[in-house]
Formats: sequence, C-alpha cells, structure tokens
Amino acid sequence: MLATEVIQLSGILDSTKTQELRDRVDQGIEQGAKIILVDLKDVTFMDSSGLGALVTALKTVRSEGGKLCVCSVNDQVRILFELTSMDRIFEIFRDQNDFYKVNGQVTSSVNLN
Repeated sequence: MLATEVIQLSGILDSTKTQELRDRVDQGIEQGAKIILVDLKDVTFMDSSGLGALVTALKTVRSEGGKLCVCSVNDQVRILFELTSMDRIFEIFRDQNDFYKVNGQVTSSVNLN
C-alpha cells in the first residue's frame, strides 16, 4: 500500500491559507507520502487563490511521482471546479470512505485550521 496523507482544511481557503497548504504538502512528500488526500469537508468557501494553491500542490505531488486527490467538496467549491474545468484535472471523491475503497487506508492525517 502506498503511503497516504490526509490534509483536512476548514473555513475559507484563500490567500491566508495557501502557504500553509503548500508547506503541508511539501512535508507530506518529504515524509514519504505518495498519495495526498485534501479533505474539503469543512471548507465553507474557496477563492481563486485557494484553487491555485491546490493546482500548485497537484503539480508538486505529480512531479514527485505521486498523486493528489480531493474529497468532500461542497456545492460552491464544486461549481468553482466545474467552471474552471478543474473537475477534469483533479481526482474527486465523494468522501474519505469512497477514497479508501479505491486507495486503501490512510497512514497519516493533519488538520489545518
């Protein structure tokens, strides 16, 4: 099973949280994670800088031979993904349980509040 890390975000994903997300993704890769799951269950709003941070994270993870997935996307975030066609780029799961069915269990988890 590949090493997996879950990053759980909450509140508003905007420019105030983007560096923290990037740092956590980098730390996960450094610690050997090959799959990063970003759980957006508690995210109430995401703007373009938040989406940009996810795209940067996706590129970073892919450049290291891994994959980045997202789950638990609310309607506002889903619309943002669809309007920007990012729903075709990101692997999106309904929730963590759906992710586990495809990828196995998670080896570590961190909350960014």
